[in-house]
Amino acid sequence: MRKKRIALLGSTGSIGINTLDVIARFPDRFEVVLLTAFNNVDLLKEQIRRFKPGRVALAKKHISLMASCFGSSIKFFDVETEIIPLVAEKSVDIVVLAMTGSAALDPFLSAVRCGKIVATANKEALVIAGEILIKEARKSGSLILPVDSEQSAIFQALQGHRREDLKCVHLTASGGPLLRVPASKHCRLRAMDVLKHPRWKMGPKISVDSATLMNKGFEVIEAQRLFSLQNDQIKVLIHPEAIVHSLVEYADGSIIAQLSETDMRIPIQYALTFPERQATGLKGLDLTAYRTLTFEAPDLVKFPALALALDVSRQGGTLPAVLNAADEIAVNAFLTEKLSFVGIYQVVEQTILMHKNKGSVSLRNIKDADVWARETALALVTKIPD
Repeated sequence: MRKKRIALLGSTGSIGINTLDVIARFPDRFEVVLLTAFNNVDLLKEQIRRFKPGRVALAKKHISLMASCFGSSIKFFDVETEIIPLVAEKSVDIVVLAMTGSAALDPFLSAVRCGKIVATANKEALVIAGEILIKEARKSGSLILPVDSEQSAIFQALQGHRREDLKCVHLTASGGPLLRVPASKHCRLRAMDVLKHPRWKMGPKISVDSATLMNKGFEVIEAQRLFSLQNDQIKVLIHPEAIVHSLVEYADGSIIAQLSETDMRIPIQYALTFPERQATGLKGLDLTAYRTLTFEAPDLVKFPALALALDVSRQGGTLPAVLNAADEIAVNAFLTEKLSFVGIYQVVEQTILMHKNKGSVSLRNIKDADVWARETALALVTKIPD
């Protein structure tokens, strides 16, 4: 069996690191042919030495230094301008999108147009341009496999069942670090208060989004795109134990859930080995250790970002692109202490309210909306009191 050749975009983040852990378990099945990162040069060097990819893309300012370390055996590229043709090369079978943010859209689109298997942990591209990505994937025969635990759970629970029998899906959320923190205390929160997620080890942006529950709103829009669902077919459940990763309900009232330990290597491996299942080497789920598994409805008053995202999902058009862009700006402002925690929602909401939604979803409209939203949100950051 020929090895599957993998392009890993975002190799130094948490998803990228876990992906390489999975790949290392199957040296006879997978070969890394492309790694991309940005500024984490030290970790990238270790990954290059271990996995020996033929191509590496990173920030332009680091290219000469890296080239001097590895010589001509590896070709280095500018991650900001040269990544799109790299993922389209015939030497790539699977593109793993472990990078965050809307910057993933163009390489994602390039991969699906070339008919690649795309294992994606990036939700932003699907949020802002999911309709276009899914349409292009259907035309080319590209297979999009979700890596996020919730979307992977839905994907797994749909296998072997008729889509016409589907009633709805239940997206679970741990509730993040603020689930039991009163809303009255949110105005005094700082980054250190929200970055430590109770269940998952994640990067700073997604950790903040998990604290506001904006991340779950993004996942609602993502699920719409991935599984061709209507708004009323997606429910959000708070599940603090984070053992049930999502559920699918069918017309006869049966609900099928996917359960596992909270370890991202499980959905990553499933995407890479699909449709097969292989041993992970991880400790299995011991159900006797969990005396109760609890579920509750989300508090949309306490977490208005989720309510806002749900409204955006109903309206569609260019609003999802505006939601994503404004959130990126607002969260970065919070992390750099230029905006309060509650200011994140205020900036995003005001940006949404100021936008003239375009129902015609084209790449040009989406990118124009993205640029407009970033400029608008940046201006609003300076006007929101700390």
